[in-house]
Amino acid sequence: MTVVLRPMREQDLDVVVPLEQELFAGDPPWSAEQFRSELSGVPETRWYVVAEAGDEVVGYAGLQVPVLAGDPADVMTIAVAPAHQRGGVGTVLMTAMEAEARRRGAVELLLDVRADNEPAKTFYARHGFERIAVRRKYYGGGRDGLVLRKWLRAAAEAER
Repeated sequence: MTVVLRPMREQDLDVVVPLEQELFAGDPPWSAEQFRSELSGVPETRWYVVAEAGDEVVGYAGLQVPVLAGDPADVMTIAVAPAHQRGGVGTVLMTAMEAEARRRGAVELLLDVRADNEPAKTFYARHGFERIAVRRKYYGGGRDGLVLRKWLRAAAEAER
């Protein structure tokens, strides 16, 4: 399956919001208004893409980018439609976010994940993220969140 990334547009919310509701029902999911607010920050402080396979949106991702070089970038969201999970779409999205964060001068990439979300934690560990903090009762239902970090500076220096 060939996956192509393109900038997220407001009309994509007709697909993205129901997918968000399906995947993150207990967290709670973002609303269309929250996505619109995020998209209003593109390109100054935000970077959002959708992953397409053919003419179908199969995933999406969003990044809060650093305002100043050296600041961290934050993964705001990353999601893959259930029928396309474990097929490489998440890796395509994560690789693109890391590249954009580096391009914008970030030295680290941060994200939050539910402490009980084993598949996501495994995915992030495979991509070089390490736990740096716990957010007690951060998610719905009193579930803890984990703050994960991936250093980008070392990776950028190793590429030279």
